[in-house]
Amino acid sequence: MHRMATLAAAALVALVAGVPAHAAPAVGEAPKPAPGLFLTLSGADNTWIRGVLLQCPVKPGGPHPHAAAACGALSVARGDLDVLPGDPHPCDKRFDPVTVGATGTWRGRLTAWHKTYANACELDAATGAVFRF
Repeated sequence: MHRMATLAAAALVALVAGVPAHAAPAVGEAPKPAPGLFLTLSGADNTWIRGVLLQCPVKPGGPHPHAAAACGALSVARGDLDVLPGDPHPCDKRFDPVTVGATGTWRGRLTAWHKTYANACELDAATGAVFRF
């Protein structure tokens, strides 16, 4: 039992020692969230998943392929992913669910959002460029 506790303590010390000093907040200071939203998209039962970082400072950026349009849609919705202007168009009623998520910050506000849509077409119609990656 003592040996397990010693090994666990050694592992914890090694883990903490591997964190750069600038990454850890000072004592009593809340950690600062990374700027931008990490967007994820996955298929039914998480059979596949992909993600991308969207940054919306003064000039949209990050690796999102449609950053300007996605940031514009978020601005119109005031960061509320439930009211994105989307790209309304007809979709079939095929059930092939996709789940999307957004985690991070938008204009300094923490965001943690997830939603499942019946299929990729319905996702695209509801969210427009935001989840087109």
